[in-house]
Amino acid sequence: MINNTVVSQEPVYITGHKHPDTDSVVSAIAYALFKRMKGMKAVACRLGELSNETKYLLKRFGYDEPVLLEDARKTLSEIDLDPPEAIPAGLTVFETIRRMQETECPSLAVVDEKSKVIGFVSRSDLARLGLGDTAVGIELLQQTTVDEIVRTVSGTLLYDDPEVHLNGKVSIVALAEGGIENYEVKDRIVIIGNDPAAQKALIEKGAGMLIVVWADSVSEEVMEAAGIHHCPLVLSGHGTMNTSRYIFFAPRVELIMRRDPMTFNENELAEEAGEKMAKTRFRTYPVVDDENRLVGYVTRRHLMEYHNKKIILVDHNEFSQSVRAVEKAQILEVVDHHRINDFATSQPVSFRNEIVGSTATIVATMYRENQIPIPRELAGLMLGAVLSDTLIFQSPTTTQKDVDTANILAALADVDIETFGRELFTASASNMRQSMREMIVQDIKYYDIGRCSTMISQCMVPSVRSLIGREREIQSELEKLVRTKGLDLLVAAFTSIADEGSVFFAAGEKAAKCFEAFPDTSEVGHDLQRGILSRKSQILPALTRVIER
Repeated sequence: MINNTVVSQEPVYITGHKHPDTDSVVSAIAYALFKRMKGMKAVACRLGELSNETKYLLKRFGYDEPVLLEDARKTLSEIDLDPPEAIPAGLTVFETIRRMQETECPSLAVVDEKSKVIGFVSRSDLARLGLGDTAVGIELLQQTTVDEIVRTVSGTLLYDDPEVHLNGKVSIVALAEGGIENYEVKDRIVIIGNDPAAQKALIEKGAGMLIVVWADSVSEEVMEAAGIHHCPLVLSGHGTMNTSRYIFFAPRVELIMRRDPMTFNENELAEEAGEKMAKTRFRTYPVVDDENRLVGYVTRRHLMEYHNKKIILVDHNEFSQSVRAVEKAQILEVVDHHRINDFATSQPVSFRNEIVGSTATIVATMYRENQIPIPRELAGLMLGAVLSDTLIFQSPTTTQKDVDTANILAALADVDIETFGRELFTASASNMRQSMREMIVQDIKYYDIGRCSTMISQCMVPSVRSLIGREREIQSELEKLVRTKGLDLLVAAFTSIADEGSVFFAAGEKAAKCFEAFPDTSEVGHDLQRGILSRKSQILPALTRVIER
């Protein structure tokens, strides 16, 4: 019985090599399905544009293109960020403190009506307000509305006035022997107890606002005086002590927030965000999308605990051919049929490497070993990969296992191998309609051979005769690519199944090495090298021998 339970919610990315060929893409798709059936949250990926042949196969058997994987490191959107709790600019400082307590967030972004970040406030910002110079509080209260003060002291507004006059200063009136004569209250916020005579006298002395504590109402005389002298009246919901404490937290948070705060885009690499954070003193930062809308918060803790992507490599094992920063990934497995060169990991991995002509052959074998049925469409897809990589069994890398596997897949897919193979390579050869550069880079691989920086491109063509008259164009594109990529040697092999061989072009300081490995015998040059069909088992070994000689 197939286990469809997903045992891990963190995705595992299964990818072939750069400049993906059909075997690379199909093996990723097939192995991802295999892993999902075993309970893994596996995602098939590609590392570049697909060839015409691969697109033809995917369309024929109803498969979507795998997702494009650009980096083995995680972006901020791929780690578990703190929730995007935010506050509007009109919230009071007091309400902000309450929100921080409710959400247990030490910092909050301030956003506009479209959820775009316009500021940032932290507990340390609020602490500076509470512990700072009183002059700061006075300046802020000058810009604070009556409604904001009422909300902060849990008050009841008895009277408001459009001509309110406040200078931001606060006085607490405690009646003594001298009454109110010794108090300077003009334009001030005055806190007073339940004493109607004193309340009226303070208003007449020019108080800017009267906040009454320990009272349920005020007298008609006091209300009348408030109207005459433009003095708002408020009944506080607290006693004198808390009213006096809370009132300084009545200003809007936009008055104290940090404007234009340091933010990170959700598509930034977590690694790079960590490097930037190490140079700053804060612990929490807003993470935004491309429209500057808040999507969450990243903290130093996040960047200490996260791990880069989990990756399974198929159809390659050389880091130079893999996704960017693959050496920093958590590599779990390798399924391949190429040479083993620069592969190294910090942890043990499952490594399956077989001497066969196609990685799809290995994947199909794993299905059978685990008694997992291969759907008809997948069988057709994998058959195409086997035929593509073995050049319909003409490649010297072809083994009997490839042939046997292809026959099994053909039976499952209900297709004729010979007919299907012709259709496949007709689709592949249609790349002659592409530009020469597109043809060359479509299936190209990098190798470091004896400190010789080398790339080998293999272009499938219907016939080598189709290259006649395009020699200068080919050479020109190779020269440009050598300069762009900083190569010592760039080899382009134009391979024709119909002609049973390949024609070679080369550029770079070590270009002569190509023609030493595959010498021309005619005066015209670029002879057909009969029987040379495989990059892996023929072209690469021959070049390696002459370069390292």
